[in-house]
Amino acid sequence: MTSETITAAASGTWTLGDLVVNRIGFGTMRLPQQGEAFDVDAVPGDRDRAIRVLRRARELGVNHLDTAAFYFSRLRSANELINSALAPYSDDLVITTKVGPGRDPSGEWRTHATPGQLRGQVEENLRQLGRDHLDVVNLRIVGTDSIAERFGALAELREAGLIRHLGLSNVGPAQLAEACAIAPVVCVQNRYGLGSPDQDAFLRSCGEQGIAFVPFYSIAGTGREAGASPDADSDALITVARAHGVTTAQVRLSWTLHRGPHVLAIPGTGNPDHLAANVAAGALRLSDDELAALEALHRAGEAG
Repeated sequence: MTSETITAAASGTWTLGDLVVNRIGFGTMRLPQQGEAFDVDAVPGDRDRAIRVLRRARELGVNHLDTAAFYFSRLRSANELINSALAPYSDDLVITTKVGPGRDPSGEWRTHATPGQLRGQVEENLRQLGRDHLDVVNLRIVGTDSIAERFGALAELREAGLIRHLGLSNVGPAQLAEACAIAPVVCVQNRYGLGSPDQDAFLRSCGEQGIAFVPFYSIAGTGREAGASPDADSDALITVARAHGVTTAQVRLSWTLHRGPHVLAIPGTGNPDHLAANVAAGALRLSDDELAALEALHRAGEAG
């Protein structure tokens, strides 16, 4: 499989509300810094390289970007990089952002936004991205408390025209049901990947409701903000990768996309070569035997 000749169109498409996206997208969390995301002491990333990566993503057919105003380092902001690289924006580009958490200028986490503070976060994203509306806004949640008041505040901003579609991040079925009773939900963004079977039933439920399921850390796994470690790869995973002449990261992404037509992928990287490989994973087709082997690995909760 030659990565450079494959575009995101090979992954197929899904519709977020009325916005059609290729199922392989791009997450911008890693662009503002080198090393671990959200490290207050992280070295800022190379701005020119980040802009090249974003433009290359578009050249490769990526039309779904994931970002947030809290994706920043001392000198770099993911939103500003997107604005500099891609504005004026093409009509087919869908930018999804998150609100709820916040970080102070030093990079330390603040308490989660109250309903009254969410409008300020939405306006911050609008300003940084240079938009008059946001395509999709995910309410990021920590905990299992009611989200009705906070989601209701975003629903009001949707009615006001500042937001086109709404989603949720880091939630469970009860919170999704609570949100759906207030306004339509087009996507759920939760941590999910090979070896995390606890989300399987929720993933299927989202598909039955026509809601996109968008995993984060699908490559990084337990590495989370620090990224994936090659040492985490199991023999079974390596065997599948070798059979196709691809990386284990590509197998992880392909496996995720095989979970259902409503499952999207938003792998992030600051490396142009890794970007091309991630996009190419959308064209990788796994056999029934390979899927069965990976399913056993997944059920065991041991991707590595």
